[in-house]
Amino acid sequence: MPHDAPTPPPAPAQARGSANARRVEAMAAAARRRRRLQKLLPWLIILAAFLLWEAVVRGFQVDPFILPAPSAVAASMVQWWQPLLDNAWQTLLTTLAGFALAIVFGLLLGVLIGSSTLLYHGLYPLLIGFNSVPKVAVVPVLVIWFGIGTVPAIITAFLISFFPIVVNVATGIATVEPELRDVLRALGARPSDIIRKVGLPRAMPYFFASLKIAITVAFVGSILAETVAANKGIGQLMMSASSRFDVPLVFAGLMVTAVMGVAMYAVAVAIEERTTGWAMRGQAEQNVASLNG
Repeated sequence: MPHDAPTPPPAPAQARGSANARRVEAMAAAARRRRRLQKLLPWLIILAAFLLWEAVVRGFQVDPFILPAPSAVAASMVQWWQPLLDNAWQTLLTTLAGFALAIVFGLLLGVLIGSSTLLYHGLYPLLIGFNSVPKVAVVPVLVIWFGIGTVPAIITAFLISFFPIVVNVATGIATVEPELRDVLRALGARPSDIIRKVGLPRAMPYFFASLKIAITVAFVGSILAETVAANKGIGQLMMSASSRFDVPLVFAGLMVTAVMGVAMYAVAVAIEERTTGWAMRGQAEQNVASLNG
């Protein structure tokens, strides 16, 4: 019987193709593991921090008046959940109101400053000087003007979150290349067209970066004003608790504020990913190319 012909070895191109396919599959699996780790890592770090906190307080027998354990803070949150919820809702509404005003006026002023060199150099020193004024010194003036209540807290949240938005939007618009502006003008584009079609899209990543900063500091402004002149809010609740030396309730107010800040930060990140995902495309392609290389 005739012997079968020996199987020819795979072509070099086929071997390279199989190796590349295995490499791509391994990279995809590593990327999936990395994404799972990125989702779990914040929770693991938070859990480890609370466990360490609890162990330190119990191990060194720290007085709850100095530093309450997380278990004591959790018990206080359960005991005072209704006042915490009511005051947290007030603080959240106040912060969002001031933050919304900061977005509107910060975006408008940022566009004006970024699109005009004269306004940029004329108003920037004024903005820096105003932002350098401690907001705690402004709150008593606001109380004189508007009285005790919600209005000073809204204005303080607006003032403290206004500056990052203005600076980032102005920077994003001002960084449009002069050559691109000249080409667009030669094609008949008006200054408003350049700002609307080029400047604003260019400023969007800067804008959302400023939102993630502004929403967190807006809570600082609200609670700062509530500790000085408010009838309701987390700041007022914390001051009332500290006057009774109820330190666990003070820490419970801090925890609630931190949760609200993280939640609003997550909302800003989600909107950023849906709105300006194109800005990260080049970086992602560069990372893939470096892995393939």
